[in-house]
Amino acid sequence: MLSLTDNAKAAISGITSQSGLPRSGGVRISLAPDADQVEMSLSPQPERGDDVIEEDGARVFVEEAASPLLAEHLLDAETGPEGVGFALRKAS
Repeated sequence: MLSLTDNAKAAISGITSQSGLPRSGGVRISLAPDADQVEMSLSPQPERGDDVIEEDGARVFVEEAASPLLAEHLLDAETGPEGVGFALRKAS
């Protein structure tokens, strides 16, 4: 299952609280239409079949089709001049 770094947890918690999502909300990761990339979006709740990752107040919903592809990855976040950016890294 996808793991979250401390930076990712903090960024997701901040984004979801600032966006006004309900407590059931979080960030959803799904396959892009061409299925060779993933996309992130805010979601008020997980969709049927999503894996739900809850760590330290951060909620991430991983689309069922994307879950096997992300199983051995870490979601990380960095804050730069343009705001928060996320990256997927292969877990060691």
